[in-house]
Amino acid sequence: MIICICHRISDRDITRAVREGCASFDELQDETRVATACGACHDCAHQSFHAQARAGAGGCPRSPHAGAQALQLAGA
Repeated sequence: MIICICHRISDRDITRAVREGCASFDELQDETRVATACGACHDCAHQSFHAQARAGAGGCPRSPHAGAQALQLAGA
């Protein structure tokens, strides 16, 4: 599914970036330019990024929130 029409960024592109070690949403924006033009996709792109990071799509080992979310899920 295309998330960012302006830059043709799909949910698969976001998943790929997370697998490759994308550490934060800001880094995702730097690498893909998602949600940097009109901004209409910002919330969807942000949610998609964090959902992939939580799901462990290859992990986001440098993300300061990844470990906290894993602990939170384990304690649930």
